[in-house]
Amino acid sequence: MKAVLVLNAGSSSLKFALYAINGEVAAAPAVSGQVEGIGATPEITLKTADGQRIQEAVNATGSQGEQHRDALDHVFKLLAAHNPSLEIVAAGHRIVHGGDRYSAPVVLNAELIDELEDFIPLAPLHQPHNLRAVHAVTALMPSIPQVGCFDTAFHRTQPAIAQAFALPRRLTQGGIKRYGFHGLSYDYVSRQLPEVIGERAKGAVVVAHLGNGASMTALRDGKSVASTMGFTAVDGLMMGTRTGSIDPGVLLYLMEEKGMDARALTRLLYKESGLLGVSGISQDMRTLLAADAPEAKEAVDLFCYRIARELGSLAAAAGGLDALVFTGGIGEHAAPVRQKVAELAAWMGVKIDAAANADHARRIDAADSRVAVAVVPTNEERMIARYTAEALRL
Repeated sequence: MKAVLVLNAGSSSLKFALYAINGEVAAAPAVSGQVEGIGATPEITLKTADGQRIQEAVNATGSQGEQHRDALDHVFKLLAAHNPSLEIVAAGHRIVHGGDRYSAPVVLNAELIDELEDFIPLAPLHQPHNLRAVHAVTALMPSIPQVGCFDTAFHRTQPAIAQAFALPRRLTQGGIKRYGFHGLSYDYVSRQLPEVIGERAKGAVVVAHLGNGASMTALRDGKSVASTMGFTAVDGLMMGTRTGSIDPGVLLYLMEEKGMDARALTRLLYKESGLLGVSGISQDMRTLLAADAPEAKEAVDLFCYRIARELGSLAAAAGGLDALVFTGGIGEHAAPVRQKVAELAAWMGVKIDAAANADHARRIDAADSRVAVAVVPTNEERMIARYTAEALRL
């Protein structure tokens, strides 16, 4: 079986999926899974298309980069053991930041990888780990080509005015602008919309990618015209542990009056805030929805309020609102969040059917809603597999 290996590496995890290639990319992975606990006690979970589930400990030691390599080596051996005819012909990677230069997937080489290292300060939670997976594949399977698929690329269709900050021109020209993220998800969802909402897919659509990382994007004719995330992936919506948009004066105050340095502010913005910070309980929406504590309700309410605020802003950028689409872990599974957002956006003509929403139907708008409302599961892994096959003409 010829296949593309899709990799999405985090600081302590390595998600993978194996897509068969036979003239086109298979609709579903032959195998998928992840290694969790890198840096502690790593364990691999593998799931096959026929429902088989395998869990094993992973022997990984040394530096974080070495542990990612050991984890990937274990993945290769396990895949080969369960697929004797397997021939991995390429690897496709999720790489969060491609800067202003990369508006499409690219075949990776040493020079390009060095350039992508320069974007680590723009995506410190993701970029270094994404690139560790690239180095690991190079070390373990140097003969196979690798393709980088960027979360920022989908947003390069935005007009210049949507990408600009009100900063001196020399800083803008130096690359400080709004890039946008979650592009792999938005691209996949945008391609599903004609089937789900028909002709409205060509109009003004706002997609809400809601998960531990959360953002929203306005589409016009299926192309990105504005997004809540900007220069980094901490901007925009409140998230699991990230603040989202915050008055920069707050950061100046914390520096000047509380003595916080860049390291402390990074930890605050990325790790200690969001749903976790407001609730003091958890970053997991499921836990908060099940909790009775008023702090949990406050965190959920603030999350939904921020979504409704951004919805109005993005509708202005798109020139209206023909459809609202939910995706991501929270967007796809948290019916109470969708219900609350719809209530806050009722003035825009958003009205959902309670029964359809509770059943997580694909279309959840009420019969008299002026706006189509849909739930579209995302599939970033298949998008990466398709990008990789197209880039290499497999």
